[in-house]
Amino acid sequence: MQKFEISLKTNKKPTDQQMKKLQEYFNEIPIEEILAGLHFAKNRWTAKDAGVLKVGRKSIIKREIHSVTSEQAQWRLKNWKMMIANYRKLGYSYPTISRIKKIFQEISKKKSK
Repeated sequence: MQKFEISLKTNKKPTDQQMKKLQEYFNEIPIEEILAGLHFAKNRWTAKDAGVLKVGRKSIIKREIHSVTSEQAQWRLKNWKMMIANYRKLGYSYPTISRIKKIFQEISKKKSK
């Protein structure tokens, strides 16, 4: 097997641990896979930098609807304007708030036992 050397220029000096990790990745993973991963990482970084990427939407929704009873869901829907104001203060996007409302509507239709 032939060995090749790759030289990289970076804005910040990598630590010894980072250098070991990079060396490990280049030794174990085919170049095509490394490039595919870097392509994904670059697109994700660009979206995050632009403010388009909203990481963790599902976990936010799960946290808001966890253990909500039918009565609680109905109350929240009746006071939805206040709920929107609270969610916006928390930094939730309108699509996330809309998804939370949709689930509250489903929960409110179920009868509590």
